[in-house]
Amino acid sequence: MHLIESIVHHAPTIAAIRRDLHAHPELCFKEVRTADVVAAKLTEWGIPIHRGLGTTGVVGIVKAGTSTRAIGLRADMDALPMQEANTFAHASVHPGKMHSCGHDGHTAMLLAAAHYLSTHRDFDGTVYLIFQPAEEGGGGAREMIKEGLFEQFPMDAVFGMHNWPGIAQGNFAVSAGPVMASSNEFKITIRGKGAHGAMPHLGLDPVPVACQMVQAFQTIVSRNLKPIDAGVISVTMIHAGEATNVIPNFCELQGTVRSFTFDVLDLLEQRMREVAQHTAAAFGVECEFEFRRNYPPTINSAPEADFARSVMTALVGAERIQTQEPTMGAEDFAYMLMAKPGCYVFLGNGDGDHRSLGHGGGPCMLHNPSYDFNDRLIPLGASYWVRLAEAWLVKAA
Repeated sequence: MHLIESIVHHAPTIAAIRRDLHAHPELCFKEVRTADVVAAKLTEWGIPIHRGLGTTGVVGIVKAGTSTRAIGLRADMDALPMQEANTFAHASVHPGKMHSCGHDGHTAMLLAAAHYLSTHRDFDGTVYLIFQPAEEGGGGAREMIKEGLFEQFPMDAVFGMHNWPGIAQGNFAVSAGPVMASSNEFKITIRGKGAHGAMPHLGLDPVPVACQMVQAFQTIVSRNLKPIDAGVISVTMIHAGEATNVIPNFCELQGTVRSFTFDVLDLLEQRMREVAQHTAAAFGVECEFEFRRNYPPTINSAPEADFARSVMTALVGAERIQTQEPTMGAEDFAYMLMAKPGCYVFLGNGDGDHRSLGHGGGPCMLHNPSYDFNDRLIPLGASYWVRLAEAWLVKAA
């Protein structure tokens, strides 16, 4: 493993920043303190900044040489609305808010890379350091793009990275094509006619209609999709009734739909709408069907994935690079990859041995109340960012 010695030397300082961010989590579009910390550090290191894209976004600009080529490196900054279970010294001081996805670590790794790039600048071109708000459901990447990210900071490609519990510390995972799914939500309201629970023939009960819909939705994936295509329909909420002896007027279903392609997503939405409407009609009730498309699928472009793999190989060796198994989780970096070539990779967060015991062993998965980012990753993640930028903006011989 060929870590950059200067980054290794400064890693404890960056880890302290990471733990400070962990202790002070902020939710999407409210990352004011976090953005202030990022902006102050970049300014301290002589890096010009731009603030305000996506409300709280920060973009650092590191230039060297005369080339007009540019690369974007992105880290997300927001936390989740969760209560932290950890009791270590840097646990969240804000009840109901927690860095349970490692965005504090992503910010720290990009800061470590920024510090090195500001003092060495062994490249020819521009590195844009994108500190993005609101990945957790707010679509901060989309908002930064809407507000001119790629017009104000024209770049040839953009790269992202996420820590991944369960992948061995020191390992990377990268692949071309879809690596994370689209995330979409639905809400179905079935309107019947309330009645006494002892006299169901006098009403139109929406509950068995909802049950029929839930069962039928599962056949869409198994019988309408090609067996080699991937899709998930999850009904996660069913709300109906207020008393045990009352047939309710309505029943509400909500959940998520995920896929790796827009063609599959179109089919899933169409069939769900048809199943809901025709099932309701068969039972003589009314149905309101709402489908909201959120994050698109995250699709790595092949040349950039190959390029990232070559940088990783030089850094850690081919034996530490895994094929990136696609996950049905979603990521708003997808919006950036729809606008620019690029690649989103996973960095192994380990098996959990970096955490204090007391909340269960093993790798606390993302969005777990006992999760904590592995600070040992800071030198590796930062070294990857630096070597990626230097290789992309290599000086002419």
